[in-house]
Amino acid sequence: MPVRIRIYGQEATFSRGCWTCEDDSLQAMLEALADPRALTEEQEHAHALYAAGRYGGMILVSGNWEMAPHPEAEIKMSDIAPAGRAERAGWLTFLRKKR
Repeated sequence: MPVRIRIYGQEATFSRGCWTCEDDSLQAMLEALADPRALTEEQEHAHALYAAGRYGGMILVSGNWEMAPHPEAEIKMSDIAPAGRAERAGWLTFLRKKR
């Protein structure tokens, strides 16, 4: 079953791993996120919810438009920084002067 979302006043539909939209720029943005493995109804809904939340859009649920929640960050500073030393994060840390 296709899932409809609304972003920036434009509607898009996700079905069988593909996005369709009348606005070319929005379709390109959504295709960059497209998950071709989303084949079941639950997977399609989960992916459309992620895409709508990523761009601050809405999703059609039971005939009503609902704001999609913003997805949790995929990478956090705690993943790359030493504990308690966020200023030491990054790949150029070896260039810093040691005290």
